[in-house]
Amino acid sequence: MEGNATEFAATMLAFTVALVPLTGIMTIVTPFLMRRGEVFAVTVPDTAAHDPYLRRLKRRYALLMATLTAVLTAVGAFGAFTGDAGLALAVLCVGMLLLCIGSYGLMLYFRSKVRSYKKEQGWQASARESVAVVGDAPVPRAVSLKWNLLYLPVIAVTLAIGAVGYAQMPDLIPQHMNFQGEVTEYMEKTPFTILVPALIVAFVAACMAFAHWTILRSKRPSNPSAPATSALAYGMFARAQSILLVAGGLALSVLGPVMELSFIGVIGLEQAGVFVVALALVIVVGSIVVSLVYGQGGSRVFSRMAASERLLADDDEHWKLGVFYYNPDDASLFLPERFGIGWTMNWARPAVWAIMLAGLVLTVAFVAAVMTLM
Repeated sequence: MEGNATEFAATMLAFTVALVPLTGIMTIVTPFLMRRGEVFAVTVPDTAAHDPYLRRLKRRYALLMATLTAVLTAVGAFGAFTGDAGLALAVLCVGMLLLCIGSYGLMLYFRSKVRSYKKEQGWQASARESVAVVGDAPVPRAVSLKWNLLYLPVIAVTLAIGAVGYAQMPDLIPQHMNFQGEVTEYMEKTPFTILVPALIVAFVAACMAFAHWTILRSKRPSNPSAPATSALAYGMFARAQSILLVAGGLALSVLGPVMELSFIGVIGLEQAGVFVVALALVIVVGSIVVSLVYGQGGSRVFSRMAASERLLADDDEHWKLGVFYYNPDDASLFLPERFGIGWTMNWARPAVWAIMLAGLVLTVAFVAAVMTLM
């Protein structure tokens, strides 16, 4: 038993610490995955992507983030190999926060340099150009929202496992385990116990379906110098991200049946824990791979896309602090991020604030329901 506990602790620590370098890799490569007309959240001519000064700024950012990632990974690995769970967890929590803060802080620092350089170079758009793509060939789009109906069978299976195995559940069900494999918290068995995993799956399904909907409703950017090609690139990017979202969400929803099986005693809580962390790593790695292949908004799909030496559009004024889009004249609720992989919101639209409030209410209701049932 002691050997199993030691093996479990080592496995969990290794998986946990691995999340730090994976997150660090994403922050390191972010500037190189953006559309070439955007450097540190500043609009520049497409040809400026090869500007020596701007490329040097990207390399400096990458070096600083790589250094921070290496230090955090080394400390976390030391904690994992010595069995110091407290140190490993501290690196995970504090380290992930430091990576996010460090990445954003460096983005703001280099953004100020790019803005100054842009002014020196006289890069400005005399008029805003926009395009619409019309043709016989269909542009790729995100997969249908109907794919989220696949969560319903998972919820049904989760409830079925709980109902069938309810009689075999112990009166006190293990709920939480430390890194040494020792159970630290239990919950009492009640007829409502089987609802907890199903509620978790339903909440995951709601979050993933909303994220999927934002992709479908997002503004579709295009490059005026290569409208058809850029529209195709973005469509391929959106499709790949939506497939990843559906696949990752469905994989994550398997947590429901796994929880029910652990309640019954078919699998141990330690096996369930290893499954969850391993699954998280697989999803993170999948996200990194898709990001590296497609780039933000499909920027890496066609590396030889026609580049313009003129600045055809400039909406820097609408991007507050580089990442917050605020444009009352834009009817779009969602649009691709300026620094990072994914989508953001137009904070000037009242509907966005209503959506955020509804999300907060849903989250509070979910937590309250789970706490009541437990």
